[in-house]
Amino acid sequence: MRSIGMVEFNSIGRGIEAADFMAKAAQVELTVCNTVCPGKYIVLVSGDVAAVQSSVQAGVERGKETVVDQFILPNVHPSVFPAINCTSGVDSLQALGIIETYTIASLIVAADAAAKAAEVELIEIRTGIGIGGKSFVTLTGDVGAVKAAVESGVASTAESGLLVSQIVIPSPSKLLYPYII
Repeated sequence: MRSIGMVEFNSIGRGIEAADFMAKAAQVELTVCNTVCPGKYIVLVSGDVAAVQSSVQAGVERGKETVVDQFILPNVHPSVFPAINCTSGVDSLQALGIIETYTIASLIVAADAAAKAAEVELIEIRTGIGIGGKSFVTLTGDVGAVKAAVESGVASTAESGLLVSQIVIPSPSKLLYPYII
């Protein structure tokens, strides 16, 4: 299984420079390199665990004081990438879970933990564009699974203080569906 790692910077220039260092530090794929609100830059790499660790370390060392957040997920859940790309294919809602954080890195970790904790489908991972740098994940499944998944995702962010909100809607209105899926 592939691993992923991310470094989130509060400087666009330093982020681009660090992305270059990350690409050169190890044999990884640059999966996402782009600006996000409010003037941050994210670099998401994928590859084998050792390569991702080396790459993230290089990015953190180069980014120094501009690093906002970071993570390494050695065995990322397969539903994370489609949710990041808004291509999860979910076409119906049961219960709806939402986790919202202040950083993109902490949200992806929370989404991965949620997906691994219970039988849920990740709908979307929204990564800081147009929402002030915050991020959120939406997920669906039966009420018990959604509650367990949200609790697990929230637990992964508890120590960082980056959690904004956690919501479980047991039976969302059908009027909400077009705005969620």
